[in-house]
Amino acid sequence: MSDQRMTWQNPRILCMLLLVFLCGATAGALAMRMGTSSRATRTYWREGGREISLDRFRRELNLTPEQAKDMEVVLNDFVMYYQTVQEQMQEVRSSGKARILQILNDTQKNRFLQMVSDWQTKQVK
Repeated sequence: MSDQRMTWQNPRILCMLLLVFLCGATAGALAMRMGTSSRATRTYWREGGREISLDRFRRELNLTPEQAKDMEVVLNDFVMYYQTVQEQMQEVRSSGKARILQILNDTQKNRFLQMVSDWQTKQVK
């Protein structure tokens, strides 16, 4: 008699875990995108935006030189953290996409790639 319990090696379980993981990553990416879509944040991320924002904070908050220096450190840390998270998200997406493509046949791969392309187009708008 063989043991019929589900194990981690079961392809159904692995596919389900991958799907759950990808859904979570997508939800996280959307939350990050929505959370950073405010006007002030968008100004901050543009080329030269760090200086514009820091100058604006200095002016509008009337920061002392010490506060401005501390603010610059915090903003630099935030930028580095944000960039690291974005790079990790890109790696997660790329890895998940590659793993999904390994599962699919050629017809399914084409349809999947079209779905991803459509979704990315909607995200840009």
